[in-house]
Amino acid sequence: MALPTQLLLVFIVVFPLLMQLYISLTAWTPLYGQNWTQAWQSWNWFENYAEVMQDGRFWSALWRTFLVIIVCVPAQFLLGLGLAILFVENFPGKRVFYSVLLTPMMVVPAVAGYMFFMLFQSGGPINGILSDLTGLNVTTAWLSDPSLALAAVMIADIWQWTPLMFLILLAGLIGVPEDQLKAATLLGASWWQRFRTIMLPRIRTVIVIALVIRTVEIFKIFDNLYIMTGGGPGVSTETISVYIYKVTLQNLEWSYVATVALIILVSLSVVTAFGLKLMDRR
Repeated sequence: MALPTQLLLVFIVVFPLLMQLYISLTAWTPLYGQNWTQAWQSWNWFENYAEVMQDGRFWSALWRTFLVIIVCVPAQFLLGLGLAILFVENFPGKRVFYSVLLTPMMVVPAVAGYMFFMLFQSGGPINGILSDLTGLNVTTAWLSDPSLALAAVMIADIWQWTPLMFLILLAGLIGVPEDQLKAATLLGASWWQRFRTIMLPRIRTVIVIALVIRTVEIFKIFDNLYIMTGGGPGVSTETISVYIYKVTLQNLEWSYVATVALIILVSLSVVTAFGLKLMDRR
């Protein structure tokens, strides 16, 4: 009875993975005019892996991806946790604010990218607000400045995916036993003491899940970034997903891209396994 499902999984997961591993051990490219099944004719063993280790552009793209993770994930976590703590309590208009807060997450990433592309134009609303606040004529070219373009992309990512972090953390906080909180209150515990000794330990697993999900998702950031900057100016906003896209479709170095993708897959698998190990300990 389980055979059809197993065959489907083999076709969807195992076969593409094995094909990718096979291609990564060759120098095959569509420019050779041969089918991928004949890639063995350009077998080069692990030369692609050695080339990746020496590719400065790859390491730069990987560093930018880590930079986005270092900035966006903590920002989304802190904002999401703060909002989740507020929404645990009942207050007037909670349902309305709840719906408004989740709206960014429902926006298609490509649409969100176009929205922020317009917002960060030199004559756009962002510079208009800064001009009103400072009394100066601010005409900053956010997306054309190598030192500012990535910051604009980070702001867009934080805006769109903080609601997801908020939703996960809110679900965890709602699951904290109310009787324990009431007992701690009767014993004279402050809000911070209740949060530190009861709420935080209860949601540690949820926190690990949220952080792992967002870390993995940022490795796949593409739509809004590509629409906002295209990886530019130059390569100043080229993350690993944009780098893979360009090498695949512009350079057509498919065997090299297969190598890069496998390295990223193994790295993300290690991160996920580490997160799951922390959850098991909890």
